[in-house]
Amino acid sequence: MPSKKVVKNDSKPKFRFIDLFAGIGGFHTAMHSVGGKCVFASEWDKNARITYEENYKAIEPSLFEKDEEGNYKFFNADINDVELDKVPDFDVLCGGFPCQAFSIAGKRKGFEDTRGTLFFNIAAIVNHKIKIGKKPKVLFLENVKGLKNHDHGKTLETLLRVLQEDLEYEVRTMVLNAKYFGVPQNRERLFFVCWDKEQCAAEDFKFPLGLDKNLRSIFDVKELDKAVATKVGDILEPDETLPEKMTISDRMWIGHQLRKERNRANGKGFGYSLFKEDATYCSTISARYWKDGSEILIDQTQKRKNPRKLTPVEAGRLQGYKIVGNGWKYAEAAENQNNKNRLPTMRIVVSDKEAYHQFGNSVAVPVIRTLAKEIKRQLLEG
Repeated sequence: MPSKKVVKNDSKPKFRFIDLFAGIGGFHTAMHSVGGKCVFASEWDKNARITYEENYKAIEPSLFEKDEEGNYKFFNADINDVELDKVPDFDVLCGGFPCQAFSIAGKRKGFEDTRGTLFFNIAAIVNHKIKIGKKPKVLFLENVKGLKNHDHGKTLETLLRVLQEDLEYEVRTMVLNAKYFGVPQNRERLFFVCWDKEQCAAEDFKFPLGLDKNLRSIFDVKELDKAVATKVGDILEPDETLPEKMTISDRMWIGHQLRKERNRANGKGFGYSLFKEDATYCSTISARYWKDGSEILIDQTQKRKNPRKLTPVEAGRLQGYKIVGNGWKYAEAAENQNNKNRLPTMRIVVSDKEAYHQFGNSVAVPVIRTLAKEIKRQLLEG
């Protein structure tokens, strides 16, 4: 295997950020693309850590420095073990924090409402920085859309109270859909952008709702019909390179169809989803995709075959990562916004099962990248 070339960046970073609940680095990719330097990351899953280090060590070698005992200094594993004094100072905190149940949400005030949850770890790191006079300028957080209504809205109310009253940030939230940002996936997520008014002069933060064909931010919901065009075929590898195992078996296909019929009869509406290559977008990919691929199956009727699952490469492209794999089925897709030469290439270094799991858990990179540009423009430079 050829040695990896360390990418040197002699220019001074525009801002420093930390990457909590880092996964495979969707936030890192986005923030680095607008001039950020990652000074600390935390991810507990061992396979995600392998992918993260493989893909970012050349970009940010200092992040993976080790002490004399061979322990990582800045690439933390369990966020519950973070030593607050050892987290470097930073300007922006990024985190796609898991949505855990808040059994006592809304019963008390401030930090006590979030103890025992992973959100508390975010608040504790920020609170420590505030106490030592190093308050972060911006918090950039992501979660599932359902967080808005969790526990009848009490969970979100608790989080906002901590962010606004305890940590004293201006906070704006918005649900954004990846299908408007250049990836063919109907993926809605809730985003938080929080800023310190003493360090950032902005009175408001205007969320980009999508990208137009020239990759300029769309801010008016009435303009979303002008969003950059997408189709499922943009992410596909060439047919001749597809392993036969991607085509689901007769038994599985029959099972999918029977299950959908039963669910429809019961009024559940759940079951497999089948997409043709010219579909504008597909369903949301999840971490369980590796099990049977039912939420996104590619139609192969013209080949007289059962539907097939996405390959791991295609699953990654569906989240906006640039992955070369076996190339692109349609040549023009190699030149779209997610695959340009200037963008870093994601390498898959884990099993297919783990790759599906990791991409299903990931953020959609073009959404994060667009938000990162606006955070830099509206808050850090405004």
